[in-house]
Amino acid sequence: MNLGVEMFGTSRRHRSGGPVGPVLISKRFVWPHGGRMVFLTGSFTRWTTVIPMSPREGCPTEFQVICGLTPGYHQYKFNVDGEWRHDEHQPFVCGDGGTVNTFYLVRQPVILPPIVNAETPGRSYMEVDNDVVGHVEAKPRISESDLQVSRHCISVFLSTHTAYELLPESGKVVALDITLPVKQAFHALYQEGISSAPVWDSSKCQFVGMLSAMDFILILKQLGIHGSNMTEEQLETRTIAAWREAKEQECAIDSKGRAYPQHLVHAGPLESLKDVALKILQDKVATVPIIQSSSEDGSFPQLLHLASLSEILKCICRHFKHCSDSLPILQLPISTLPIGAWVSKLGESNKQPLAMLWPHASLGEALSLLIQAGISSIPIVDINYSLQDMYSRRDIIALARDKMYARIDLDGFSIHQALLLGRDAGFPCGLRNGPRCHMCLRSDSLHKVMERLTKPGVRRLVVVEAGTRRVEGIISISDIFRLLLCC
Repeated sequence: MNLGVEMFGTSRRHRSGGPVGPVLISKRFVWPHGGRMVFLTGSFTRWTTVIPMSPREGCPTEFQVICGLTPGYHQYKFNVDGEWRHDEHQPFVCGDGGTVNTFYLVRQPVILPPIVNAETPGRSYMEVDNDVVGHVEAKPRISESDLQVSRHCISVFLSTHTAYELLPESGKVVALDITLPVKQAFHALYQEGISSAPVWDSSKCQFVGMLSAMDFILILKQLGIHGSNMTEEQLETRTIAAWREAKEQECAIDSKGRAYPQHLVHAGPLESLKDVALKILQDKVATVPIIQSSSEDGSFPQLLHLASLSEILKCICRHFKHCSDSLPILQLPISTLPIGAWVSKLGESNKQPLAMLWPHASLGEALSLLIQAGISSIPIVDINYSLQDMYSRRDIIALARDKMYARIDLDGFSIHQALLLGRDAGFPCGLRNGPRCHMCLRSDSLHKVMERLTKPGVRRLVVVEAGTRRVEGIISISDIFRLLLCC
């Protein structure tokens, strides 16, 4: 096979400093899958010529070459020992010319110095990767075609990888028997440091639902209502089965009129990551049990894992770690994207409002807001709207310790007191691992926000104002997936 060769390099410049022709950006191509002779070709060579690649020193199975390319969308493929190949571990598309890899090359960023470099003291329950200082905020634009390229690449990746890849090599999954009293069930959640667990019905030989922190919130609200049918004595003896039946009859709904799912939302190990993510989003659940169905030999279904959006997001970040330029949307500041809940400003009506509470607000107010607004956490702010703490659904599990729920008045117990209870030394490490508040700036890129959301225990970032920590918005993992999957 005859292969033409064309060498690419950086652009030349006049002595005056002006570029000759379009400015080129260096792009490193890697073929890590071995071979004797490897060549590169692509849309940047008009598919008419090929570029020889060299083995990397110390790693003869990995070939590389650096090319000078113009910014924009590119396609490419490799010729390995006379056979046309594409890298299955990088974004790729299938078209008339066969399967090719794709990427988007952005312009070299302009580094802007910070306006302020003042120190901002941290708190043990707050975390920002870097000190929150003022930055000049750039607002690049993204075309509709570039946006679709980003979504397509992510969709292809999620569609071609399965839930089986989320299973850890070892670990423990907690399940609750449906005959267990709810009081004991929530005590078990507290002891295990988790906020939800699948429910097993031995009479049906199947998993039938989930018991979560939201159930505990609804139960505590019933206990706090004068004239409620539920008493503390009933809480001692009422089973999960009885609670599920009562909840189905009352048909508890969220602020948008949608009933909380009574059926079990689950997935099989061979379902795609995209299908798992869509189930979590559409059914508004925090986790999806991965269950191996009953086999023909009569064995029971096996609970393999509880999958979450956090794990799927980690897969995305890991896959695109060295080729983030193939996803143009990742380079944009979050303030330029239709994502998250924001503090409303004068003249703005297109943003989802953000709920906040003062530290002296009652725990009853917080629980009502979590239910009515259908949200998972509430920023706690001072009189200047500066972030002090967060109260989330899973914090309610702390009240299961020593039957604390039976000794407090929801309307007389403040959020501040509840948070102090949660930070008590006896609180399980699984529910208090690391800082409670994780923050970002509105000028942070989507890629940076996604990386922070992959950290253990982080489900949302509070967008704060530089220097003052004044709350401006919240970005959750669900927001990220609604944007990336366009749902």
